[in-house]
Amino acid sequence: MRLHLHFASVLLATAFYPFLSTCAHAEVDLGSLELFAKDNTTSPIPKGLVLGGAAISGTARYEAQKNETYVIPGAFYFGNNLMYLGDRARYYFHLDDTTAAYAYGRFRFGNLDPDDEDEFDGMHKRKSEFEAGVGGTLITQYALLSARVSSDVTGRSNGQELLLWADFPIVKGKLLIMPGMGMMIRSSNMANYYFGGISKSEATANRPEWDTGTTFSPMTALITSYRFSSKWVGMFAANYEFYDKDIADSPIVQHNGELYATVAVGYIW
Repeated sequence: MRLHLHFASVLLATAFYPFLSTCAHAEVDLGSLELFAKDNTTSPIPKGLVLGGAAISGTARYEAQKNETYVIPGAFYFGNNLMYLGDRARYYFHLDDTTAAYAYGRFRFGNLDPDDEDEFDGMHKRKSEFEAGVGGTLITQYALLSARVSSDVTGRSNGQELLLWADFPIVKGKLLIMPGMGMMIRSSNMANYYFGGISKSEATANRPEWDTGTTFSPMTALITSYRFSSKWVGMFAANYEFYDKDIADSPIVQHNGELYATVAVGYIW
């Protein structure tokens, strides 16, 4: 079976993020998602532009935040070399039957604001940043093995991420089922800024100083996509991140992990 261009380690759920920044509280990273994008009426992943809407629900990261469910509009695009998925995009500069390589860019929204919750009083706002990097995929008969590294290029967190991932795609006609698993490694700067770090200047008697250090978080995901007709496609995605202990034990983090799920419907243009 030949895999076409458009293989990508992506977040299918974040394809529906561009119009609602409040969803930035969710780190909906589904890991390395390699999808078949074909220009026909039966492929579970269509080639071209898809506009639609999604319902996204999951666990809030910080104790001061509540779990939320959002219903939002959005879009994604699979082109010949360029792929756009909501808050991120990638450009393929190499692809053959066994390997793919790409340049990567992502806009990461901020996820902590003292103006939103009294419990955050005295903390510094975690602002948005732009990240850039590179990635690659090794295509085998039974699995898609991926690695991606990215770094903040705006000087906000000055942090980096390394994602190592394996996907196991199953395609049955109009249906795609894609379980996957891997590891997200975050630098100390990245983890402290967006995942529970508390600086000395932010510490109080009830909120002690906390340094996450470099973190290693296992992740697992399940992606499905079904082509209802030549013009309509439906998708379901679920992701769970098992927090590194130094994230989970932060005084402001409320869970041992983060679960998010998305149900989406799109119209193919």
